[in-house]
Formats: sequence, C-alpha cells, structure tokens
Amino acid sequence: MWTIPVVADDTQKANLVCGKWLSDNKELLVLIYRDGNTFKGKSIWFKNKDTSKDMGEWTDKHNPNPALRTRKIMGIDILTELTYNAASNTWENGKIYDSSTGKLWSTYVKIDKAGKLKATAYWGVKFLSKSITFTRYNGERLAN
Repeated sequence: MWTIPVVADDTQKANLVCGKWLSDNKELLVLIYRDGNTFKGKSIWFKNKDTSKDMGEWTDKHNPNPALRTRKIMGIDILTELTYNAASNTWENGKIYDSSTGKLWSTYVKIDKAGKLKATAYWGVKFLSKSITFTRYNGERLAN
C-alpha cells in the first residue's frame, strides 16, 4: 500500500492529529506529534488498576527485547511511523505498541466528523482488528 506524500496544502490537515488525546475509557493519555514526515505518539499518562507503584515506576516488562524490559513505560513512543494520506484523510502504515502484552501491531488512525480520534490496530489484515477511541484532551484533572 502506498501513501500520497504530504504537500504544503495538506500540512495543516496532516497536523490535525497532533496534540494530547485521552482514551474514551480515560485510562490513557497520548501526545501525538510530528517527527519529520511521520507522526508518533507517546504515553504521557496512564491509569493502572495495580496501584502498588507510581505511574513513573512501571517498566516495559513484557517487551520481547530483554534489553528494553527495564525502560519506563511513561514517555515511550507507542505510536510510530504514521504517514498522512491526503486522499483518505487518514494516518496510515503505522505501528502501535501494547506494553501490557509486548506486541507491536500495524495501525491506522482517523479523526471522525465528531472530532474523535480512532486508532485501529490489526495483525495482517485490516478487518481483523481492534480499535481504541480518543477525545482531544481538554486539560481535565486525571486521577490514578
């Protein structure tokens, strides 16, 4: 699958994905940002049912790479390689990392007419997928 390159007229549309997004279940806050011609998203807050540690102490213990299992989950890029497709107004060909399982999925992102961001993760084919929906973060206080 190929992606139409971003041109100057499309830059404003492409950058609509940038900013802080809170999952609708209010368990994950992600900062999406431009990195050259692609977009990334890093975890900047998450809610954990296990409160035995502070959020900043949780490590990437399920990572398949043993060298990365001691890195902190807070601040890692969980979305990478997203490229904007002006024809479909979507961000495609990305990867999404699930630190709770250590799995890396293919992903695409779109913003619907109501302004919700939907990230769809899939393995192999797009119709075998799972999605998570986000709302642009309004600065509300988040409790762990």
